[in-house]
Amino acid sequence: MTNGNDRIPGQLAETLREAGQTHLLRFWDSLDAADRGQLLGQLAVIDWRQFAELQRLAAAGADHAATSANDLAHASTPPMMRLRDSANAVSPAAAVAAGEQALRAGRIGAILVAGGQGTRLGCTGPKGLYPVGPVSKANLFQYLFGRLRAVRRRFGREVPLAIMTSSATDAETRQFLHDQGYCGLLPDCVHVFRQQDLPAIDASTGALLLDSPGRLALAPDGHGGMLVGLAQSGGLGWFARHGVEQIVSFQVDNPLAMPLDREFLGYHLLAEADFSTQVVRKREPAERVGVVVADDGRHRVVEYSDLPGPLAAERLPDGRLRFDAGSIAVHAFSFHFLERVAARSDSLPLHLAFKAVPFVDEEGRRVSPRSPNAIKFERFIFDLMPLAERVRVVEIDPAEGFAPLKNPAGAAADAPEHVHAALVGHARSLLAKAGVSVADGIDVELESGTILDETDIAVAIPPGTRIDRPQLISAPVSKPLEENPL
Repeated sequence: MTNGNDRIPGQLAETLREAGQTHLLRFWDSLDAADRGQLLGQLAVIDWRQFAELQRLAAAGADHAATSANDLAHASTPPMMRLRDSANAVSPAAAVAAGEQALRAGRIGAILVAGGQGTRLGCTGPKGLYPVGPVSKANLFQYLFGRLRAVRRRFGREVPLAIMTSSATDAETRQFLHDQGYCGLLPDCVHVFRQQDLPAIDASTGALLLDSPGRLALAPDGHGGMLVGLAQSGGLGWFARHGVEQIVSFQVDNPLAMPLDREFLGYHLLAEADFSTQVVRKREPAERVGVVVADDGRHRVVEYSDLPGPLAAERLPDGRLRFDAGSIAVHAFSFHFLERVAARSDSLPLHLAFKAVPFVDEEGRRVSPRSPNAIKFERFIFDLMPLAERVRVVEIDPAEGFAPLKNPAGAAADAPEHVHAALVGHARSLLAKAGVSVADGIDVELESGTILDETDIAVAIPPGTRIDRPQLISAPVSKPLEENPL
């Protein structure tokens, strides 16, 4: 192959012939050097042995991990701890003490899942750049990184953070971190890694699709990609060098996410759990959240799309849904558990999704189908749950820790206006606990980098204060981290 990428490597050409995918080079002669290089790069990193498995799954025409009604015949909602509930078998005070001890000792690390784009929100680039601050207009990255700084401020230790990006968000995320000085986090305590892309396959022929004459139709491999991506990037070793023994994970689209909540961490630690997860109580059958179920001592998450309607609507004698432990993608793992499952090739099964995927036809015309024409593949991190010996399920109040941003303005749920209201409501609640009142209709925001809870508010604003204008409330900044003991 010449430097101009004008020739196809012989081995690659042979591989394409053996795989029956020579159509991918149909437009080769019309491509410029840049497009040829891009296409060759994509073809070179495809795992062709895995591709044969993808074709086999696609031909089967169904998600082999999908759950049927029969699978749930003997399943139930597992026992749960409820955050802040004195009736728990383990007291909240004991859990808080255990969580605080781990944070002060620097034994907790975090993974932020940030591979998604803001396309559905009507913007380009990483979803993490979408502004959500009711007063500050801080974006999701700034808001969530601030919450890590607040934990550091309280407990005197940095929380090592790994950020999972995708091919679509990696460059802009890295540039944002560089330009913003890592939003106050220590650069040495931030590890950025990219999840894999998997090819989309034509549902009728099993052929790979071209998104353009010089580019394959690829899609990120789901939030389960964090396991492979972390291991391949050296992230597990990186966490180990930082002394991390437990790792939490959370999604970039939930600014109220509280994976580092002391009580949650304490329940995880005191149970010596391999895998702990936060849930919210599902009230209505149509809510689009997966549910945590238990069957014969094993826990798993059933996606809402895999839960048959009659089972989703079934209620217990007390009126609660039979399956009501709604998964919100906030988890905690023991480091040794992640290390063990990362060494297995079969830890996370592939799930299939039938999607409408734009493609280039034989004449080079871009086609945007209105109905599903292709199969995409992804992995879900919660599929590790059945491999865990000990699982802890912790119910949280959604007003305290769940405000997902999924849909554009005007949508019925999970839209920017709902997130705005949730953040203001959460701020009002903490202010009230600190003895501060807020006039009706006034937006207030707690600066996420300095306010962890009502204790910090008491330092920032005197009890008895009434707020009657929009305000960003922040606490005085303590001495720099470098002066704190590490």
